[in-house]
Amino acid sequence: MVALFWVSCAIVAYVYLGYPALLALWARLRPLPAPLLPSERPGVSIVIAARNEGSRLAARLDNLLQLEYPANRRQIIVVSDGSTDNTLAVLNRYRSVVDIVAVKAGGKALALNAGVLRARHDILVFADARQVFAPDALVELTAPFRDARIGAVTGELLLDAESPGRRVGAIDRRRNSGDVADGRGERRVNAERRRTIASTIADGVGLYWRYEKRIRHFESMIGSTLGATGAIYTIRRSLWRPLPAETILDDVLAPMRVVLAGYRTVFSERAHAFDRAAPNADVEMNRKIRTIAGNYQILRLEPRLLLPWRNPVWLQYVSHKMGRLVVPYALLALVISSIAITDRSFLYATALIAQAVFYALAVYGAWLERRDRIVGGRAEALAAAWPTASSRERRGVLNA
Repeated sequence: MVALFWVSCAIVAYVYLGYPALLALWARLRPLPAPLLPSERPGVSIVIAARNEGSRLAARLDNLLQLEYPANRRQIIVVSDGSTDNTLAVLNRYRSVVDIVAVKAGGKALALNAGVLRARHDILVFADARQVFAPDALVELTAPFRDARIGAVTGELLLDAESPGRRVGAIDRRRNSGDVADGRGERRVNAERRRTIASTIADGVGLYWRYEKRIRHFESMIGSTLGATGAIYTIRRSLWRPLPAETILDDVLAPMRVVLAGYRTVFSERAHAFDRAAPNADVEMNRKIRTIAGNYQILRLEPRLLLPWRNPVWLQYVSHKMGRLVVPYALLALVISSIAITDRSFLYATALIAQAVFYALAVYGAWLERRDRIVGGRAEALAAAWPTASSRERRGVLNA
């Protein structure tokens, strides 16, 4: 049990502390040269898979049409994945500037495959209907492709939760990027702001996301990142392979196939997309479960990733992706071994107490988050039902 205790400690410490430190040192000692800027802008085909996104599409398309990129070198493709709302009706208003593909509901992977078949240009840009791009996002996203070794580029997703100023700032940037496209735009922006401020997990998500992007930065400096941000990434069309229908994480599978083909997938910190944090822990938990399931699935779809002589970034993949999958089991083993050997020394007893405090705080934090969510929901319902009441009157009702 003593050996199990120390091995479990070592795994957790390496994945979250040792590996990032190793990357930082590696990047300092052996940085790769920065990509050259292109002499001209390559043609890009932007592919969006949308299912029942009619309420968002107009603002999203306005945003893409206003980007700082030559219109004759930009193609926008939207695939309606069996939408049953007004998605196709909205798209028809943009028929002159958007290629519309309608397919039966089959999932995002098949919709992306259908969109790529319609692509005319050599660079594929993948985006979602929810987020928006900064005006120069395409310029920065395509800049590295003059380097023939680079096969894919992922941009940086900026969450409103990453710093207090961004909670409103990101929404304002959306507004400046074409989010206010009609008379209803102001209401959409105000709704976005309410949802952002109402997030009960914003600080925690923002902190973790900054940590994760720092790791991507170092991985990119020494070779390749281990995936992309689904909201903003791009691949050479010649390196694209159709996705299996069951694919969960297209933004990991497709870029890792680029790496397996001998090219680099790099992280561009200057190509920005904007999004808001998940509104509550349940939504974030569902996203995490999907991510974990997707990472297990990728091992089945691409077992070559586990072979050091086939995967150029094997050490990074095992340390980052595989390590994250092993950590929950290491934490469980750490608790069990701590209980078994707690009477052997003060060190092991202290370790057990520290773990108990840690998990107690986690449970307490979850309770606080749920309480805040319930109170916030009541406040929104009260504001909608009683719009003329003063804030003091509303607090009195909530505290009653």
